[in-house]
Amino acid sequence: MKSTDKIFSLPQLQEQLRQWRVQDQKIVFTNGCFDLLHLGHVDYLEKARQLGDKLVLGLNTDASISRIKGPSRPLQDEMSRARIMASLLFIDAVVLFDNDTPLELIKAVQPDILVKGDDYAVVQIVGHDVVEARGGEVKTVPLVKGYSTTNIVKKIEQQINSNQA
Repeated sequence: MKSTDKIFSLPQLQEQLRQWRVQDQKIVFTNGCFDLLHLGHVDYLEKARQLGDKLVLGLNTDASISRIKGPSRPLQDEMSRARIMASLLFIDAVVLFDNDTPLELIKAVQPDILVKGDDYAVVQIVGHDVVEARGGEVKTVPLVKGYSTTNIVKKIEQQINSNQA
């Protein structure tokens, strides 16, 4: 299987979800920007996948990230990020979304389990009400402390600035 085989449009994903549900697979959903893949991401996604049979990743588009994080982001384009994420063995599907939140995507996916990091309270997680209303679960997983793309970018900028001084 090629990494590109795990990147879906929403209609393609919905067909794949139907097939998985016929096989009684438990669908886990999470989302994010994943601009620079780091240990914190890998650990989080691996833990998320362990909660069910299939892990669907909603990936913010470039336009969505720029609106949320500012004009200097993302650092990598959406297709590069999608391929990198799809290459991870514990991710079963990647789908891009252009909204600032994944709410509409969550409504379309209807996951059995919605997952975010433990830096969120369940009631703060976008879509928790949608998932819980249909009998699904919303869970948080512990994050590896000290890892974030923003911190990595700041560290690189500091190194560049100190080298220029």
